Amino acid sequence: MTTLVFLLEEPSARVALEGFLPKILPDAIRTRYLVFEGKQDLEKRMARQMRAWRLPEIRFVVLRDQDSGDCRVIKRALVERAREAGRPDALVRIACREFESWFVGDWMAVGVAFDKANLSRLQSKAMYREPDALGSPVRELRKVIPAYQKVDGARRIGPHLDPGRNRSHSFRAFAEALQRLVGGVEGQRS
Repeated sequence: MTTLVFLLEEPSARVALEGFLPKILPDAIRTRYLVFEGKQDLEKRMARQMRAWRLPEIRFVVLRDQDSGDCRVIKRALVERAREAGRPDALVRIACREFESWFVGDWMAVGVAFDKANLSRLQSKAMYREPDALGSPVRELRKVIPAYQKVDGARRIGPHLDPGRNRSHSFRAFAEALQRLVGGVEGQRS
C-alpha cells in the first residue's frame, strides 16, 4: 500500500487536506502529515525527516506558501533539499501567495462551509478571478466572515473544495499533480 507523506508548514494546511484528499485519492492510498512550525522550520528539517522514513512504497509531497517570495526560486530550493535527502521523486508544490488563496478560489465551498450561500456570488467578481494574485487571502476571508480563524476555516472549507470550479491555479496544479502521482503509483503495481 502506498503512503503519501505530506510535509506542511502549518496546521491549517493539514486539516484542509484531511477534508479534501479523500475526494480525490483512492482508498488504497494512505496519508501521513508532518506539520512544521512555519516555512523556515520546514526548509531546515525536511531533508532529515525524509531520510528518516524508510518504508517501501512511500512518496513525499512538500507544500509551502509562496508569501512574498519568487515561487520558482522557492520551488527549486525545496526540490534541491528533497534531492539531497535522496528523494528526487518528491512532489513539490507552492501555494501562491498563501494556502488560503485556495479557499478564495472556491467561494461556493466557503459559502457551504459557513452556511452563507450568498458567498458563491463572489466567484464572479473581478478581484477574485485570480486568487493567487491577492496580497492577503486571509484578509479577504475576514471581510466576509469577520470571525474567520485559519484552522477552523480550513477544517470547514477543506471537504467542500472542488478543483473543477476553483479559480486558484496553484490549487488546480496541486490537485492534478497528486492525481498524476497516484495514477503513476497505481500503474506501477498493475
